[in-house]
Amino acid sequence: MQRFHSLIRAGVKEGYSDIHISGDHPVVCRKNGKIVFTNDSYTCEQIDTLTLSLLEPHELKMLKTRLSVDLARSVAHIRIRVNVFYTVRGLSLAVRLLPGRIPNFNDLNLLPDLKDYCDLSSGLILICGATGSGKSTTIAAFLAEINRNRDCHIITLEDPVEYRFSSNKSYIEQRELGTHIKSFDQGLQDVLREDPDVIMVGELREPETIRLTLNAVESGHLVIASLHATNSEDALYRMCNSFPPDAQDMVRTQLSSVLSVLIVQKLEFNPNFGFRIPILSILKGTNSVKSTIRDNRFAQIESILQTGRGEGMYTQEKYESEYINTKTRLTPPSISFKPSTEIAAHRVYRSPVVDQNGDLENKNGISHSHQKKRPAVISGHNESGQYVIKGNSSVKDIISELQNPDQ
Repeated sequence: MQRFHSLIRAGVKEGYSDIHISGDHPVVCRKNGKIVFTNDSYTCEQIDTLTLSLLEPHELKMLKTRLSVDLARSVAHIRIRVNVFYTVRGLSLAVRLLPGRIPNFNDLNLLPDLKDYCDLSSGLILICGATGSGKSTTIAAFLAEINRNRDCHIITLEDPVEYRFSSNKSYIEQRELGTHIKSFDQGLQDVLREDPDVIMVGELREPETIRLTLNAVESGHLVIASLHATNSEDALYRMCNSFPPDAQDMVRTQLSSVLSVLIVQKLEFNPNFGFRIPILSILKGTNSVKSTIRDNRFAQIESILQTGRGEGMYTQEKYESEYINTKTRLTPPSISFKPSTEIAAHRVYRSPVVDQNGDLENKNGISHSHQKKRPAVISGHNESGQYVIKGNSSVKDIISELQNPDQ
């Protein structure tokens, strides 16, 4: 792990965005979008050892089941996201070095008007797009804006926790799927009893997760969630059509009543600036949009976007022509996403109360691990008083139990 820590620190110093570690192969890094081969290398066995050091028990179980696993860690005070996957060389690691400072709307070249939605006390902010389109980072910018300006309680449900937040004006608690919650459904059931003002749901995929999310908004909370969809109509279809036909009317009614804004984004290379820029479509929850959703007229959403510019709506084409192309200067990703020391420096703590490998004393002063310890020596099996010694017992355990038979 010390060697891995040194590699991560060196990556930040060199300005690498990604580090790839594969067995019996030079470590490969990405800098300014280009692949760089280094002189360092790991053996396949060293990667196995590193993986066992990085993974929690539930993550190791997932790796054995799926042959890949996603996780996020703070290493040498630097936040990283790691994908461990199985290849012909054995296990490989793809490491993304995350910025220590969470990018804001200006850093991400996003429309400044989006900040207005951070003032909402309730409603649904839905961020959509394909994989790798920057949804998680946009959501992080929303949460960071709220954290700077509002005194409220924010709870996030994530898979995994990529950006770590420190409470500023808001009080923030982050929960990770598989580590702190068994499912998004359970997390959403829990969260309503945890006094939240703002709830972030990492991904809407299953019908029950969507139902519980809509219920959370209806109960008076601001919910920010992400969904895989390539346009506004597709996003609405995905949410409503994931339910049985007899439930879709109710879901459309719920969605129409709580939707504040639906944002669909993609990252597109702009030759004028020489880097990728987020291009957005913005569908606001106006009365006409709510009526269209409620009446199941999703095919009209595109025309509403086309004619809704006066109400602050954008198609992606209008967003690019009327906002992006009017800019003479934008912030390059090399600055916004430059890996750096993590600002949120609070420790990650695994409570032995819930950690099965933990050792916590109960109120009687007896540790649970001691209570569950299997005896090395078993006595009383016959009248001669002979002892039976278990074959996998250590000499130390045997002597200890013979000297202290009452323990």
